[in-house]
Amino acid sequence: MDFFIKQRILDKRYLQMAMLWAENSYCKRKRVGALIVKDKMIISDGYNGTPSGFENNCEDENGLTKSYVLHAEANAITKIACSNNSSKNATLYITTSPCIECSKLIIQAGINRVVYSEVYSLMNGIFLLKKADIEVIKIDKIELEK
Repeated sequence: MDFFIKQRILDKRYLQMAMLWAENSYCKRKRVGALIVKDKMIISDGYNGTPSGFENNCEDENGLTKSYVLHAEANAITKIACSNNSSKNATLYITTSPCIECSKLIIQAGINRVVYSEVYSLMNGIFLLKKADIEVIKIDKIELEK
């Protein structure tokens, strides 16, 4: 089987796993999951939520996301920092495209591929990743269901 076909199959599987991981989030407005994969091995995971030790409510009384909620990719990247793993040349699978702040973390973490399914409200994070020569791949939910 062709390398690119095999890679697409793996990309779809890991992205589906990130979607399952998103279900762990306590956020009501949007649940996002992330996996960091290197050499076909999951080295970190994350979902959006509050920092460790905080209540598990992501939204305030008006239904707005609290300012201190961590994005899924930020959670996955910070877990790497607390481990013996390296995210250099890894792939980040994320259910929603990263924001500009998370894109900065992705660049600094040495991640060289990002695969996502849904588009975040702003595209500036994707533009920054491309400017940094990080491979960015979008796989639509429809394709994931095939």
